[in-house]
Amino acid sequence: MNTALGTIAFLFYLASAARLGMLILASEDAPRQQAKIQAFTMGAIALIANGILLNSIIFVSGGLDLGFSNAWGLICWVIALVVLLVAIRKPVENFLIIFFPLAAFGLLLVLFFPSHRILAETAAMGLKIHILLSIVAYSLLTVAACQALLLAFQEYQLSNKHPMMIMHILPPMQIMEDFLIRIIAVGFFMLSLSLATGFMFIHDIFAQHLIHKTTLSMMSWLVFAVLLWGRWYLGWRGQKIIRWTIGGFCILVLAFFGSKLVLEIILMRV
Repeated sequence: MNTALGTIAFLFYLASAARLGMLILASEDAPRQQAKIQAFTMGAIALIANGILLNSIIFVSGGLDLGFSNAWGLICWVIALVVLLVAIRKPVENFLIIFFPLAAFGLLLVLFFPSHRILAETAAMGLKIHILLSIVAYSLLTVAACQALLLAFQEYQLSNKHPMMIMHILPPMQIMEDFLIRIIAVGFFMLSLSLATGFMFIHDIFAQHLIHKTTLSMMSWLVFAVLLWGRWYLGWRGQKIIRWTIGGFCILVLAFFGSKLVLEIILMRV
């Protein structure tokens, strides 16, 4: 069953991304709208199949299995879902050309490179909420980081006066930057809630192997806090926004996946 669901999700992710890629070359409005609906439909099928698969793999007897590969696969799925939902109302569907293959990669990681870390059913509800908030925060800030990279590329092309096709594919820079700030603001809010709920379950930060994760997460939170303050009160734009976004995201990746990779894959601790 899992193999069938995985195959369906993988193929439809790639088919949707390919359809969106073909959509870039379309010039007439009617075929573009029809192709967009087709791509979104295939993407929705992939997300549903992937979601059912993740549900069967993560929700196991005895608790939640949130090992490294499962956590990465879940975050990729949330990212693709968020971007697809946003693309229904905003002109950001071309981002799915990146995020659908990313979700397909996460799916392969779940199926062929499993790692296990069981959160017992008896775990406090607050801890489960903390994990959910963390996944949503990481997913949103991943979208923000990818968008910041695209925005940096747009600025580079404009400053060097070498426009490429991608400049016509992406939304205008003003829309890109405004959307970036909104995503960061929501992701920062979720990260704040995640940290607040997480502190409730820290009893011995060293014995629980949480010192690096907690310190790096707080550093990332501070970076995004300064970024939003600079944007709203100092009017930061362009390169400042891009550098702070990428810097905060890199720290966050080290906090979450760096810690999980070392503990679960290298040190084999659960």
